[in-house]
Amino acid sequence: MDFEEYRKRGKEMVDYIADYLMNIRERRVYPDVKPGYLRQMVPDHAPFDPEPWEKISADIDTIIMPGVTHWQSPYMHAYFPALNSFPSLLGDMLADAINCLGFTWASSPACTELETVVMNWLGKMIGLPDEFLHTRSDSPGGGVIQTTSSEATFICLLAGRTEAIYRYKELDYNLEDAEINSRLVAYCSDQAHSSVEKAGLIGLVKMRYIESDDNLSLRGDKLVEAIAQDRNKGLIPFFLCATLGTTGACAFDNLQELGPICEKERLWLHVDAAYAGTAFICPEFRKWLNGVHYADSIAFNPSKWMMVHFDCTAMWVKNSGSLHRTFNVEPLYLQHENSGLAIDYMVCIHGMQNFLHFT
Repeated sequence: MDFEEYRKRGKEMVDYIADYLMNIRERRVYPDVKPGYLRQMVPDHAPFDPEPWEKISADIDTIIMPGVTHWQSPYMHAYFPALNSFPSLLGDMLADAINCLGFTWASSPACTELETVVMNWLGKMIGLPDEFLHTRSDSPGGGVIQTTSSEATFICLLAGRTEAIYRYKELDYNLEDAEINSRLVAYCSDQAHSSVEKAGLIGLVKMRYIESDDNLSLRGDKLVEAIAQDRNKGLIPFFLCATLGTTGACAFDNLQELGPICEKERLWLHVDAAYAGTAFICPEFRKWLNGVHYADSIAFNPSKWMMVHFDCTAMWVKNSGSLHRTFNVEPLYLQHENSGLAIDYMVCIHGMQNFLHFT
């Protein structure tokens, strides 16, 4: 495909997308197909010779669309809201064309600086305290885009694990990392998302589920009880994932009770607001965010409710040094003349996203 054909086919695709979205309510939301349907409609090997675009595009309607669940349909009521928008579509086109990799400032200064600015905007929009924002050059806090909230939880659990291991090694240098890690225990509500359990499995730490109250909220007294029991067993409590807007019932854990306990017991407090975080843009809903100043990290999904493409998770940390300590490596080929003077998102396990979605 040359430039001229790209111009032609690109315009055709814009028209196809516009027609698709304009008439989407006429489509059946859930496809009437059986597992393995597509394999019967395509060859069992990749083509040896190129095919004309007309034939490829025809497959969209005959092969792809029959198996699509139409998430953008107004009749789609499963899972969670996941709408996009025309500005998001256009932003994605431009980002795909530029196709830069923003792992360091030098690899694309605009990519890095736009992410920093927009994450500050978004943090202010939901009412985050200043310590989570990169509003000063000496600020240790800041935001970074991840691919999913599951990834954000996992990254923060690993950062909390690193902090706990360093802290206990300072008390006894003879302790091995693996020995400390085997005693670590993390906590979450019995209403928490399954990704929290997965984070514990992959991070090789015990994950303890704490019973929620009648409102499906995790309360301070239950956390205190669990910590005391585990310390008596010789375990090391180090991490709590509190949820603001659980998947099952949109319940909210009590940050005002949990925060001081985490601060006293030196637990990393991560707030998973994946589902309901967007609602905090409305001041009348920010009461559920009270106590967030105790948190070490928080994440929510703009790809739910904000009409930006999946997948996009906004994550903020109070002290990015914990991420640096956990993930930072400095190979010669990634160093640049502004290293240390600018943010390099590679140390935040940066999920490459379309920053233009927000602007």
